[in-house]
Amino acid sequence: MQESHTYFLLDIKHKTAYITLNRPDKLNALNTLVLKELAEILATLEADDNVRGIILTGAGDKAFVAGADIKEFQEFSSDEAWQLSKSGQEKVMDELYTFPKPVIAAINGFALGGGLELAMACHIRVASELAKMGLPEVSLGIIPGYGGTQRLPQLVGRGKALEMIMTGEMIDAQDALQWGLVNHVVPPGGLISTCEKLLEKMYQRSQTAIATAIRAVNIGLMEPEKGYEEEMDAFANAFDTPDFKEGVAAFLEKRKPNF
Repeated sequence: MQESHTYFLLDIKHKTAYITLNRPDKLNALNTLVLKELAEILATLEADDNVRGIILTGAGDKAFVAGADIKEFQEFSSDEAWQLSKSGQEKVMDELYTFPKPVIAAINGFALGGGLELAMACHIRVASELAKMGLPEVSLGIIPGYGGTQRLPQLVGRGKALEMIMTGEMIDAQDALQWGLVNHVVPPGGLISTCEKLLEKMYQRSQTAIATAIRAVNIGLMEPEKGYEEEMDAFANAFDTPDFKEGVAAFLEKRKPNF
């Protein structure tokens, strides 16, 4: 099933939703309306039981998302900028970060500024060999506003994060892999198929357990003092789920589980 939106292409097949930001002439730049539409798509997919996972990418071969639409910033007051940051973080970035189904960013080109922040909000990042990533906001006299100062250090450590943020320079895909910013680097032609293979492995596991694991990992990162308690509670609650009963039965009967 393929759906067309103003700024996105949405294709759902074999349990996977393919979300493509479709502004190649603008290098798939983010603006308020793009983020609003993405938030609506995510809400629909979360409620769709036929969707088990998401692949998020950009149209064309140049950019995943090459940043925010700077023209939109020009007339903003500080109050309007705060609202933009709050809305983008809460309605899109945080939604992706806490999404209960696996979300993979397929980074097909430039992922800069808000584009890299969008990729970092996803659970897993797979990059084309041609991809380049960076947070160039200090070149404009601002800083990342969609979670970049928080999520980049989680992935690459404080020192490398500050280097990237303070220089504003891009890194290539191999450096991103070395620093843990991306999970895999592949030839451009293998980008989507690699994402699909990762999701297929996850679809063979318990959907309930995956959603619970996402939540436990996130709580441990966002509120470290609560992480172990959350894990213990989630581990115990899993014993009451149908997936646990099926998983154990399949193991003992030496067959594949039917989740």
